[in-house]
Amino acid sequence: MILALDLGTGSVKALLMSDTGIIQGEASAPYVVRSPRSGWAESSPEEWWKATAEAIREAVGPRGSQVSALGLSGQMHGVVLSDASGDPLRSAILWADTRSREQLASYSDLDESLRRKLANPPAVGMAGPSLLWLRDHESERYRIARWALQPKDWLRLRLTGEAAAEPSDASATLLYDLESDGWSEDVIESLGLRTDFLAPLVGSADAAGTLTPEAAEHLGMPAGLPVAAGAADTAAAILGTGLWEPGTPQLTVGTGGQIVALREDSAPDPDGRTHLYRTAWEPAGRFYSMAAIQNAGLALEWARNVLGATWDDVYREAFDVSPGADGLLFLPYLSGERTPRFDPDARGAWTGLGLNHSRGHLLRSALEGVAFALREGLEALEAAGIAAPELRLAGGGSADESWRQLLADVLGRPLGILPGSIASSASARGAAILAGLASGIYRTSEDVLALAPEIQDAVHPGPDRGEYEDSYSRFRELYPRLYG
Repeated sequence: MILALDLGTGSVKALLMSDTGIIQGEASAPYVVRSPRSGWAESSPEEWWKATAEAIREAVGPRGSQVSALGLSGQMHGVVLSDASGDPLRSAILWADTRSREQLASYSDLDESLRRKLANPPAVGMAGPSLLWLRDHESERYRIARWALQPKDWLRLRLTGEAAAEPSDASATLLYDLESDGWSEDVIESLGLRTDFLAPLVGSADAAGTLTPEAAEHLGMPAGLPVAAGAADTAAAILGTGLWEPGTPQLTVGTGGQIVALREDSAPDPDGRTHLYRTAWEPAGRFYSMAAIQNAGLALEWARNVLGATWDDVYREAFDVSPGADGLLFLPYLSGERTPRFDPDARGAWTGLGLNHSRGHLLRSALEGVAFALREGLEALEAAGIAAPELRLAGGGSADESWRQLLADVLGRPLGILPGSIASSASARGAAILAGLASGIYRTSEDVLALAPEIQDAVHPGPDRGEYEDSYSRFRELYPRLYG
């Protein structure tokens, strides 16, 4: 069997999978995202380490001796400064962090030829701008750090005692040359950053060490297990859901929202509204385009908490309200936004409130606002040349049938539904497949292709589709009115 770890924003998931792709056990353990100052988003790597042991022990139980490989996936863009042994020098700066807005000017000052190599629009929360902030504001920690790692790469260092990076995460740091497929030393030098604390690159499906005795004791696992390099969570989810050839894009709704489309070339979006990153498994195509919506489940969870609702309350009360929420609009930009805005200072709002509006209206408008933001992301991808007559739907935040129907109606596209267990564990499943490749359990493309899940069903736009058009038009006008 294969053990996979998916290091998410607010929890880590452990998944035990048979060699034939059947889930044998899974568990998750939470940790806290802290915001010590406005716009900051941090998390403790030591809490990740403790939660990882809790999740593994629950998912694996007494079957540790049956595990033959370990794989990793994790949240993208963040940065962990650590010493040589992996002890963190401070809390991790996460993808939702906006403190590095001033440092983005360093990217604007780069020569156009260097910016073209990055193939991505600069954005706060990514490792490059965050490292510039650390250099400028925490110079001593920056100076003494041995490693500057992405979250799952830090976890692997703790597991194996060896530091490494891999292309799918590295390509999302704004320090990576998509043209030459490696760290962009000329960009890093032009930015005035260190190159020596960026870990050497290995393939996502390569072995990147073995489980140390110390880590094995902490996790309750046998020492010496091969550990795969692994992948960024989105790249792992592409693999885990069987999106293995260019064609139908995939929508994932989780803490954030992502719409991804595989491609063979590395041409960036000429309008700079979408991302281009490396995949984790080249037989599926070397690159993928992505529209990244920062506030999906993040905004819905906030609205649920503020309004004192359970998730059952959310779906029951929201769908008792008619489409359009009786004129109420929700702008979900609680932590800035990426596609298509790339504005770290954007903030959320409810507008159009009246005495006739109930909690159900607020909840309905929150769901619609997130769906409208996803539609803007989809339209940005299409403007960049990605065809999307239909979408595949994945992610743990898209299980409710009424919510799926709302998404299909707002997006105006059929949504192919993946099996629930795969949709909710896509990144962990992708990490398990990479571990199988790294350890020799899977030796050929045919071995991996045999694991592809089938689309179970499809949700088609229904009669309410037209009811959203006026609300969407007003939604698109709201941001420039507030922030234009």
